[in-house]
Amino acid sequence: MASPAPLVASISHQMVALQTLQLVQQEWGWGDGPGALVSPCDPDPLPATPARRAGPGRTRPAPRRQEGGAGRGGRGGGAGVQASSLDVEGARGAEGGAELLPFPRGRVPCTLARMAMRSALARVVASTSELVSVEQTLLGPLQQERPFPIHLKDSVEFRNICSHLALQIEGQQFDRDLNAAHQCLKTIVKKLIQSLANLPSDAHVVACASLRQILQNLPDI
Repeated sequence: MASPAPLVASISHQMVALQTLQLVQQEWGWGDGPGALVSPCDPDPLPATPARRAGPGRTRPAPRRQEGGAGRGGRGGGAGVQASSLDVEGARGAEGGAELLPFPRGRVPCTLARMAMRSALARVVASTSELVSVEQTLLGPLQQERPFPIHLKDSVEFRNICSHLALQIEGQQFDRDLNAAHQCLKTIVKKLIQSLANLPSDAHVVACASLRQILQNLPDI
């Protein structure tokens, strides 16, 4: 019976890489789990800002507003008062810095580039998770019955790339690391398929089919 140690070590490195990528998703608010933060591309779920809530400053108009509205309110039906009120509130918002912000604090506009990067990261995360599952449930028993080559260094490289990616901020280096992780993951899957190619059996056919499905979910970025 062959030792499963190389495969177990490979899975361990991939698990570290997977956890690292999931943390990146959560920190950027791109996760889908219950602990995920709000996506920068999602509608703002926060309540209205304090500057827009009703409060003492809104229920007691300033004397100047009362004087300005008194002369016009009787004849113009209060239109002048409403316009004046909007001007005053706009000025208050400008002073407080809350009303005139184009996006809420801590949020950035959603661009096509960010959407593409989010989608690419999600594919790598999902494919890594699927690969680990296939290795544990299908390849593990096969490795014990009949040994096949495991390229451990590729999983080590994948783990290291993901660790480096987690240290980057959004930008060209992050994109390069994400692309490198994507390509390294494809290399791992392709080499596993090659390793199983010379072992014809029903179990190996099922494992190869599962691995090819992972490749299909990893189109070139």
